[in-house]
Formats: sequence, structure tokens, C-alpha cells
Amino acid sequence: MSFALSVLTGLLFAGGLYLMTHRSLTRIIIGFGLLGNGVNLLLLITGGPPGEAPILGRTGELADSLPQALILTSIVIGFALVSFMLALAWRSWTIDGSDDVEDDVEDRRVARAVRRAESDRPRDDDIESMDPPSPQESTS
Repeated sequence: MSFALSVLTGLLFAGGLYLMTHRSLTRIIIGFGLLGNGVNLLLLITGGPPGEAPILGRTGELADSLPQALILTSIVIGFALVSFMLALAWRSWTIDGSDDVEDDVEDRRVARAVRRAESDRPRDDDIESMDPPSPQESTS
């Protein structure tokens, strides 16, 4: 059973990462959901073997409840993030009529200006070569 869950976890991670590399917000959101489910399944697998519920008075092999608590927390946080991303995608679709992620023109302009400023600025080794020779160096 754990081999099948491991393969399923790998497939969820691979599918989620593949979908997150697309430019469509819908695919990014679905990929994020798949990745979150993969993490939840990974937590379940690493939680150890199944056992009895840790209730007072029960005997036998008890299950560790920490992974289950982490998975429940992860489900709630993942649902909130997916809901927020769906709201952003809806807003983007109502403004542009498209859910594709566009390149930010302003970011490219700033990056170009930084590269231009760095190429115009003299480097440390250029400054040393521009220093005039000391009187002791000119006499030798």
C-alpha cells in the first residue's frame, strides 16, 4: 500500500509542478491544489503505520495524531489560498478577458536601467588603473 501511495504522491507533485509552469492562472491554481494534495499525502505516508485512535482507555497500537493534525491544518490553509487565487483569477479575467499571466513591462524597464547603470559604473580594477603613478614609481 505504501508503494502505491508513494507513486501517487510523485504523480501529484509532478502534475502540480507541470501545471504551475504554465501561464494560465487556471492551470496555476489547479497545479497548486495538486501540489497541496501531494504534500498532504506525503504527510500521511510519513505518519507511520495505521493504528487505533489515541483515545483514553484504548489499548493496542496507537496511531500518531500529529500528522493528522498537520494535514487538517494544511487542508484549511490550502483551501484559503486556492480561494484567494480564484478571486485574483476572476478579477484578472473580468479586467482583461483573459487569465494568462502577462510579463510586467515595468519590471523589464527597471532591469534594463539597472544593467545600463552597472555597465556605465567603473569597476574597482578600472579605478586602480586610472590612479596616477606615485612619484616613487615614476623615478624607477
